[in-house]
Amino acid sequence: MAQKDGFTFGDLDLESDIEDEDRDSLHTLPLIMMPLKTAPLRRARLIKNARFESMVEIFADKDTGSGQVDIDGLPAEFGWAEGFRHPDMVMMKKLGDLPSYDVYSLRISLRDLGIEVNNVEYLKLSESKVAELNEYMREFTGPLISQIYGGDDVDVKSFQDVVKLFRSPDKKKALEKLKLMAQKLNIKIEDLPKFLEDYADIFMSLSYYKNILDDIEPTITEFLDTMDLLRENYAMKNNPSLMQTMDMMTTTINELMAAITGRFENFDRGTKHMWDNISAERFRRVEAVIRGYHTTIGGVLCALAVKMDAWSTLFPNMQVGGPGRRAEFIMTEMKQGMDRIQTIEDSAPMLAALE
Repeated sequence: MAQKDGFTFGDLDLESDIEDEDRDSLHTLPLIMMPLKTAPLRRARLIKNARFESMVEIFADKDTGSGQVDIDGLPAEFGWAEGFRHPDMVMMKKLGDLPSYDVYSLRISLRDLGIEVNNVEYLKLSESKVAELNEYMREFTGPLISQIYGGDDVDVKSFQDVVKLFRSPDKKKALEKLKLMAQKLNIKIEDLPKFLEDYADIFMSLSYYKNILDDIEPTITEFLDTMDLLRENYAMKNNPSLMQTMDMMTTTINELMAAITGRFENFDRGTKHMWDNISAERFRRVEAVIRGYHTTIGGVLCALAVKMDAWSTLFPNMQVGGPGRRAEFIMTEMKQGMDRIQTIEDSAPMLAALE
């Protein structure tokens, strides 16, 4: 075990796989992924806290808690003679400014920053998360399977099964339709599986974000209900600062949720009948529009997720924590960073039509 400046670094194989939880998370970035020069830093994680601030988590343990360092404190923490000019510091500042650490946002953000990860496999969801998303993916795979196999009984449990079907079609009718599809897409039939993998990836991203939204919606509803109760509390409603803060948060959260669900509805409308008249140009247009919103959707969901997680951890049900404690947490933690979430949303491109 190596120790520096009061923080203990456990033995860690830097070539080991990333934990599934980190791979599938919006708010944690294992720094083993990054081409950093400082070995102890590569053992750490960059995380978003309840205030939507980026912190370097040096260690995390169920007994001792989480040891965190502000990014600006890294030169002193690691004794960098170059200070803020150290190449790792320059990279960490860029990473700290990213709105989300989910794999889909990272692919775009890291490319724009010119940062290459140590292994491209790090920018993929875990197998367990992919399996969890299969139910969401069925709305996208169903029309595709019907287009090729009609009403035939085919055993498909995941998109990997779809790709396997198209790699080795065992029915003459299906093969003829695959040839026709390749012709419509203006690609060789042997390139069709790669096209389908691109198709799977873009719609897996939508499934992933929808899954995140479904997970946090109940907590968001409970949080908004709590603020309604605080507005009715005699002691709390005489606190103008609290009332103003809660009004701001309610408006912001409702607008953010409406914007995200509106985009999903737009994507759904634009892709529902995509296979009825498929073309390479049409798919690439759909793909480009959806990818164009990854950093916006990822950033907004990341911020809402970390805040709702902090809230539900401290107040797991309505019986835990009185009005005063809840009001204090709203004022000290929950409201912090709300302006940055709104900035992410405001930076989104105009919602393009997919028809």
